Amino acid sequence: MRWFALLTFLFATPLAALELTLRDFYELDRPASLEFDPDFCGLWIANESREAVLYTLDGLELRRVSSDLPRIKAIALEGSSLLVADGFGRFQRLTRDGETLGEPFRLGRALDTEGIALAADGTILSVEDEPGHLLWQGADGTVKRRIDGYAVDPIMHEPQGIEIDHRNGHILVTDDWEGTNSLFEFSPEGELLGIAPLLAYGRDPEGIALRPSTNTLFIAFDGGARIAAFDYVPTGGIDADAAVPGADCVMF
Repeated sequence: MRWFALLTFLFATPLAALELTLRDFYELDRPASLEFDPDFCGLWIANESREAVLYTLDGLELRRVSSDLPRIKAIALEGSSLLVADGFGRFQRLTRDGETLGEPFRLGRALDTEGIALAADGTILSVEDEPGHLLWQGADGTVKRRIDGYAVDPIMHEPQGIEIDHRNGHILVTDDWEGTNSLFEFSPEGELLGIAPLLAYGRDPEGIALRPSTNTLFIAFDGGARIAAFDYVPTGGIDADAAVPGADCVMF
């Protein structure tokens, strides 16, 4: 039934739809959560251990950080620092050198956090499991918006990773093998814009990261423990005049 709903949505989407074209695969650690760091041209990888590691796409380790949490399940850049989550409802801020910025804390209704991303206004977006939903929260834990995965058509059963395209505000969410094994694209307000099936590239998608300067989308697959790099075109296409946030380098 879930695949029928997915096919129905895909055939009903407009011509300028979400588009992914496979570019390459990378064998990097065992990825669960990803974040692209434009200052270092690398990927932060959290693999549910006590550490997160920053790699170049050539596999060179640049940095390794740890927190006071029992594990790092999700990771995101927050300005020049890092925000990490353990998947059990606790968060902590770190410098990119691995120094802690305060004690671990809880954030509102986040209990089973699989992925996190920061909006331009500082709102923390997270995807939560059991039950699956997409959550917008202020820094004080105030819930600004919530989307129940079972209210999405087709159903987003098991959201795992989340990324924001800051050029247009679109929200990208991976739904794992227990769901549709697909990428969901939402508007900044939470309207479903597009879906891209991912089964042709791997099983059980989890972490996701975007390098907007090259329109490269990275998706980590638990099945096979590898990362796929795609040429990415969002729904509505790419605005050539849209500002690309942050610095970027040319290491790869």
